[in-house]
Amino acid sequence: MGLTQLGLGFESGSALVERALEAIESGPRSTPSLARDVLGVRNGPPGLAARLVYDLLGSDRRVSVDGAGVWRLATTDATTDALLATTALSCLEFAVVDVETTGGTPSRGDRVIEFAAIQVRGGQVVGEFSSLVNPGRVLSPFISRLTGITSDMLATAPTFADIADQVRACLEGRVFVAHNAGFDWRFLAEEMRRSSALFPVGPRLCTVRLTRRAVPGLRRRGLDHVTDYFGIPIRGRHRAGGDALATAQVLIRLLQEASRSEVETWDQLQLWLAGRPSGRRGPESIVSQ
Repeated sequence: MGLTQLGLGFESGSALVERALEAIESGPRSTPSLARDVLGVRNGPPGLAARLVYDLLGSDRRVSVDGAGVWRLATTDATTDALLATTALSCLEFAVVDVETTGGTPSRGDRVIEFAAIQVRGGQVVGEFSSLVNPGRVLSPFISRLTGITSDMLATAPTFADIADQVRACLEGRVFVAHNAGFDWRFLAEEMRRSSALFPVGPRLCTVRLTRRAVPGLRRRGLDHVTDYFGIPIRGRHRAGGDALATAQVLIRLLQEASRSEVETWDQLQLWLAGRPSGRRGPESIVSQ
């Protein structure tokens, strides 16, 4: 059961997020207490409260959760935030991520079956990590046809808990990037929760959103269409490593497009993505989204 199945629409979901944040502001809160006090869930199937709370807050960078399921406001360091804001994009390190999964909804039990992260700095790929992941279940024929991954291939693969430390090392201290970043972020947050591992809290960048801003005339922004536009081959479509590497190349090209509008730092990029002057050029340089 998800939030929508409780009859909660987008606006009421947003209100619940704000209510949860108010509760956490008063001090750390456990997952069951948030389910009870914010969502009104006192009974139900095992794991229901956790699924609902993670569905509500799992991708919200304003909060963090530890391995015991205790939620806190994400620690923010004013000096660190200011440093990020003024850091040149060429000096930032990005973790470009892709996951393949058993389905589309982590809050309903879908699992990661492959993870890949490509590290990008200064317009170059500087590192990579990928692994198949045993989800503890048989794959559907559709997913096997789509990805080329079979249940036999996953039978001897590590579980997510086995690679959780490596995943964290890939992400920590880097800007999280993915094509439709919310999807990958939600899956990884849920897998880290299942593994009782801490999920890094940090800046995120979605290449779909960046494409919308940098290439406003491109009507379709799926990975196939964006890579075709830039002439980037995908070697291993619907495999995490191939898609992550293609997305990394897309990121490099999109940041080059942004630099042509004199977008040079992280805060200028955020202004530019919002359709506002980056601080280097006047309103005439803004392209409508």
